[in-house]
Amino acid sequence: MSAGAEANDASTALAPVTDVHAHAIIAGLEEFVRQRAPEQFALAAELDHRRNGAASAAVSGPMVGSRIPKLTRLDTRIADMDAQGVDVQWVSPSPNHYYPWADEDLATWIAREANLRISEIVAQAPERLLGLGLVPMQHPERIVECVDDAVLGRGLIGIEIPSFAGEVELSDERLEPFWTRMEELGAIVFLHPFGCSLDERLDRFYLSNTVGQPVETATALSHLIFAGVLDRHPKLKVVAAHGGGYLPTTIGRSDHSWNVREDAQGCAEAPSSYLRRIWYDTVVHDARQLRHLIEVVGADRVVLGSDYPFDMGLDDPAREVEGLLSTEGFDTEVSDALLRSNAAAMMRPTTVSAQERARQ
Repeated sequence: MSAGAEANDASTALAPVTDVHAHAIIAGLEEFVRQRAPEQFALAAELDHRRNGAASAAVSGPMVGSRIPKLTRLDTRIADMDAQGVDVQWVSPSPNHYYPWADEDLATWIAREANLRISEIVAQAPERLLGLGLVPMQHPERIVECVDDAVLGRGLIGIEIPSFAGEVELSDERLEPFWTRMEELGAIVFLHPFGCSLDERLDRFYLSNTVGQPVETATALSHLIFAGVLDRHPKLKVVAAHGGGYLPTTIGRSDHSWNVREDAQGCAEAPSSYLRRIWYDTVVHDARQLRHLIEVVGADRVVLGSDYPFDMGLDDPAREVEGLLSTEGFDTEVSDALLRSNAAAMMRPTTVSAQERARQ
């Protein structure tokens, strides 16, 4: 074994088991938003109820309620991490804090408040937690200032974004300064949908999540790819929740459209080639799908995720993923990559220099 290989092995062995997909509820934020914009809040809540359906809402309410300590209490979170064998969590706001309907001033305040509050959570256990902030996606002209607030001002490692926000899709030209700034900073873009634009067609059987979330993730990634965002920003670090949704499974249709249709040729290469420029979490719940994801995007592009602490996540993420990999015959090298070294590699180099911070 070469000296370089030995050094790489040592680095991998020392890398922490990292869960990149874990949420927190920001205490008091929802009530503040409700009081600040009661009519819009009520309309958004009614739309969410209609999209999910009464039966799913009746289950989701108590489910979330029972997990409030996990979403708000640091001691509960750390105890759960210890039991799971997870060394580090990337903590992101629960997606119900997106509020994509909020006006410019309110949305900007929400993002800055979320960035502050996530940084305060991380500061209580900096050796165990890293934070992701928010930006007002529906107001592109205010995004970069909130990126700098999160990454430079609060020391967060990146930004969590929805699959779309109002009329703003990820292909929107107004987001170019956002992608540029995230690439400059080496910061993480964590793509996590909330809800689905298919509305009442998914209003039963929890289809709003089981079908809707994968649809939204696949749609958002397709906007990034076909619009040429990853051509213009080749160093952009995008992590897609829920294994990238349906896109890695159905990428052949995207390639075919790129080959035969002028309106699908906004990217320089076949869409499948971009899948290896994106990272994906392990929240897929199926050994064969995890194998397929690894085969399509590469073992170096899949990172451990749990969706902590919600019921559609993994209660024991590291051991569950190790079990799925073992079922499909993957060796410990692949397991170590997914659980440890891939997340560590993504973080190098993501630390903003002292000179950069000093300029802010």
